Order: sequence, then structure tokens, then C-alpha cells
Amino acid sequence: MTCRTGLRDAIVDVIRRSVEGRDVAVACSGGLDSGLVSSIAKDYADSVTLYTCGTSNAFDVAMAKDLAEKISLPWNHVQISKSNICDMIAELALAGDTDDPFTISYELQLFSVCMAAKEEVVLSGQGSDEYFMGCAKFVGASDEDYAMLVEAAKQRLNEISVPCERRIARHFGKTLIYPYLDASVLGEISKIDILEMKPADMQSRKSVLKDVARDLGYGFLADRIKKSSQYGSGTTDLIRGMARDRGMEYNEFIDSVCEDAFKGKSRMGRGSIVTARVDPILKAKAEDILRRQGLTASDAVTGLYERIVRDGRA
Repeated sequence: MTCRTGLRDAIVDVIRRSVEGRDVAVACSGGLDSGLVSSIAKDYADSVTLYTCGTSNAFDVAMAKDLAEKISLPWNHVQISKSNICDMIAELALAGDTDDPFTISYELQLFSVCMAAKEEVVLSGQGSDEYFMGCAKFVGASDEDYAMLVEAAKQRLNEISVPCERRIARHFGKTLIYPYLDASVLGEISKIDILEMKPADMQSRKSVLKDVARDLGYGFLADRIKKSSQYGSGTTDLIRGMARDRGMEYNEFIDSVCEDAFKGKSRMGRGSIVTARVDPILKAKAEDILRRQGLTASDAVTGLYERIVRDGRA
């Protein structure tokens, strides 16, 4: 797969326009997405500083430190631990107006960077997984299921993740820049058939973005190993361990912290969290039907529970 010159130039241009004459921070996990943003920004910004959230022995922390040395940029480790994670979850819940366990575990990384960064502008690699086909669940899916999973991932990104992150950024007085979600970049991506970008295996994910990195002279970024942020940062393992110590499930623990955070504050529609494991393709298909009917997953679960109570059986 050859590099798209238009896409390459659009990514460079949006980063240049966003950082010229500025001191900027990068939410850096040490992988391809944030690594490419950092490397390009270095050519145009007055200064670029990398920030990485994670436990002391987190995978992302080691990767980001290594990346910072490779591209000669200053790096800060924003450490999360048992002593501060409950306070961080509570503040994130309030700032992002969310008590969704997945959203909180995923957004702790950006929250930590916005909290620690001295710079007003924060660059993010958000959107690469959804638009350059980096999600593990895309691998091995049929063409039909793959297209549905991609749309579901983009919808969650644009309707849940990005709005939550912008609320977090405002809470700290930061301006978030998403190069991979800029209209000019999305316009170039739209010219590529999503089936052409479909990963055949885990190694071929984000093949188009890897080609862009190689074309810009950052080939070493294309081969960097990456974990999902909530796992790479150690956040999930830390929360799971604390929940276990308290005799709770993962989601139950986060819900208890959020319950305390929102105490005395009015939140429309807040209810108890139901934990369930569902096949991702079944979930995407069901939520697509619900969306076309103007319903949410919460509406569907509530309806099911009401029917069970009414009928006395499942």
C-alpha cells in the first residue's frame, strides 16, 4: 500500500497550523499515533513536551520514555497510583460529566496530561484507531461486520469520547488539538476504501498511517508496539486490584467513586451500572437498530429489566 501524498500533506499542515509559534504538550503513549504527532510538531512549535500517564512500571511509560530519547524531546511521567487514582476518577467524572466505567478508564490518560501540562495547547493522537483501522476487533471480521464495527467505533468516538475530552480540557483551561480528526485529514481518508484499509492481522493495522510515517522519514514509528491506553498505562490493572481489595467488581468500584463524587449534585438519568459481556459484532448490530429507533443501550436494558419484573421471568 503506497503512501497518499494528500493525506501526508494534510496531517503535516494541520499540525503546523496548530503549533507554529506555540509551546505545546503532547498526550504521548509512545506509539505510532502520538509519536508521529510529536515528531512533526517538533519541526514547527516553539517547544514540544511529551506527557505520559501511567503506573511506575507501565508499558506506555517505558515506551514513551524511549520515544522521547529517540526524537530528543523533553518528557514528563504523570504517575497514577493507589494513593491518587480515586481522587482522579472523582474529578474526571465531574469534569467530563460521565460515570461510564469504560469512558473513565480510557480517559484517565488524557485527564492526567491536561492536569499536569503547563502548556495551554495539548495535541492528541485520538481518532487514529477508528479512522486508520487500528482496533483489534477489526481483524478477522467479515467485510459486512467490519464495516459495521468501524461505524460503531467512529460513532462512539465522536459522540462520547471527544465531547468528554473537550469538557476535561475546558476544566483545566486547555485547548485540545486532534490532527487525525481535522476536516482536511478526514477528507483525504474518505478517498480511501475502508476495505482497502482492513487489517489482515494485528501487524497490518494502521497500514496507511504507517506508510505516512515512513514517507516522512519516521519509519521507526511504524514498528512500535502499542497497547490500548487503559491497559498500556496500567490503569485497568490498578483499578481492578483496588476493586478486588474492596470485594468489588471493576465497574462497581468505579461506580462507588463516582457516586461519592456526584453526591448532592443533580445528574439527569443517572442510574445503576449493569455489567455484561456481549459479542462486539452483536453489540454493534443491536445498537445500530436502537439508534435508528432513537433509543440507547440503557433504554434497551431498562426495558428488558422492566419486562422481567412485570412477567416474573426472563
